[in-house]
Amino acid sequence: MAARDPMPNRVVRVSDDDWSAYQEACDDKGISRSDDLRMYIKKEIAAHRRRQREQRDVNAARTIAES
Repeated sequence: MAARDPMPNRVVRVSDDDWSAYQEACDDKGISRSDDLRMYIKKEIAAHRRRQREQRDVNAARTIAES
């Protein structure tokens, strides 16, 4: 059985002009578009999880207050 690719290719739809401008932006930062996208995705996941934890804390405090 073949090993699974831990980072398979994904398809995204981006205009050619935006993709070229994004390449320039990434070149200026000294990073590849793929690395930049992965960092952005990880940042968004972390923020989402933080919001979820905060909401659970609010719900728990509300439950305690209402008891």
